[in-house]
Amino acid sequence: MPDVEELRPTPERVRETLFNWLAPRIEGSRCLDLFAGTGVLGLEALSRGAADAILVERNRQASDALRKSIEKFGASSARLVAGDALDFLRNADPLPMDIVFLDPPFAETSAATVIDLLGSRGWLGTHASIYFEQDAAKPLPELPAGFTVRREKKAGNVRYLLADAERPPPEDRAP
Repeated sequence: MPDVEELRPTPERVRETLFNWLAPRIEGSRCLDLFAGTGVLGLEALSRGAADAILVERNRQASDALRKSIEKFGASSARLVAGDALDFLRNADPLPMDIVFLDPPFAETSAATVIDLLGSRGWLGTHASIYFEQDAAKPLPELPAGFTVRREKKAGNVRYLLADAERPPPEDRAP
């Protein structure tokens, strides 16, 4: 992977925790890796059984390297979008996703705007999960309606969490 200043790959121990959290729902899921950087989250999801993944990265060096990684690993169910994540969310035809990886550059992207677009444009499936990383010193942005933080941890100056759409209560089943 090229040395790109704005890339901040998710550390291995954080990824391990994240994918332990996601283990019951990763198989067959549709994933969206916004601000993909190295693509490690989207590609790992595919390696763990996700059906497909869209990886969005605007940095040319990073997207070129990511394209090579996708080819090298034969990740045919990965779709790379070389462009801005906000433009993608605003302009692409939304597909309801099962898992969204959201790890924006800490200093420049409004997570609240991204989260609002995910919810308002139809990018979130009925039982979607959002993985979110941010500077631990910042307050959490408001989640889309119906989402609740299920898991949260801190590693150094990074807060990471998993928010899930509220599951409807099980139907009463009369004998």
